[in-house]
Amino acid sequence: MTVENISVNKSFGGWHKQYSHDSKTLNCAMRFAIYLPPQASNGEKVPVLYWLSGLTCSDENFMQKSGIQRIAAELGIAIVAPDTSPRGDDVADDEGYDLGKGAGFYVNATQAPWNRHYRMYDYVVNELPDLIETMFPVTNKRSIAGHSMGGHGALVIALRNTDAYQSVSAFSPISNPINCPWGKKAFAAYLGRNTANWAQYDASLLMRQASHFVPALVDQGDADDFLVEQLKPEVLNAAAQVNRYPLELNYREGYDHSYYFISSFIENHLRFHAKYLTK
Repeated sequence: MTVENISVNKSFGGWHKQYSHDSKTLNCAMRFAIYLPPQASNGEKVPVLYWLSGLTCSDENFMQKSGIQRIAAELGIAIVAPDTSPRGDDVADDEGYDLGKGAGFYVNATQAPWNRHYRMYDYVVNELPDLIETMFPVTNKRSIAGHSMGGHGALVIALRNTDAYQSVSAFSPISNPINCPWGKKAFAAYLGRNTANWAQYDASLLMRQASHFVPALVDQGDADDFLVEQLKPEVLNAAAQVNRYPLELNYREGYDHSYYFISSFIENHLRFHAKYLTK
């Protein structure tokens, strides 16, 4: 596998690095960013938090805007942020911001033309962790988090792979995609019109049916423009209550859908994950 280092920046005593690699899962070159805390340079292996970003984002947005490096350096946790979709001139795309490049929705597409490249679920669950654990001084203890579309991806991946993740958190996740415009558009394109095939990627349905629990934290701003139509955290909360799932859901007064919101509470999220990653 060809892996190319694109950039290196020192931050809070650790190192932020950006890489490109040839993905067999996605049949294209992919980028990811990793923050290695100071402990990783001192002979220690550290646990990893995987971060999945939202619509239109890349591997750069979270690392540049969230401010997570300071607390990750303190706690000794590596942060990995993949891109949000396959990329390249031969990768299928759409004119809308909510389908195609920058909008992979962390599913394995089954429909042409998307199914050649859009297998972000397998990429995040299998190929990327294998690469990270081979290349860097990290343990196999993983947690996962994300925002909006990435919050959806994080919840779905943790709920479907309970033995692989210690904890999961999300900011403003698309909690019930089978019943919102973003989810319906993406799932119809990537998975086909048979809605029975959509359920495996709906966090609310998965949480309602779960028999093994990964501790979950969700923060949602109550001034989020997408709250009612697209995000539907109340459906996720109802599923958790029915199944007695260990979900902590916080509504944050006055906060919107932006990185101003994420940066305000990211420390809470990383400390939440540290309870499970470092014990």
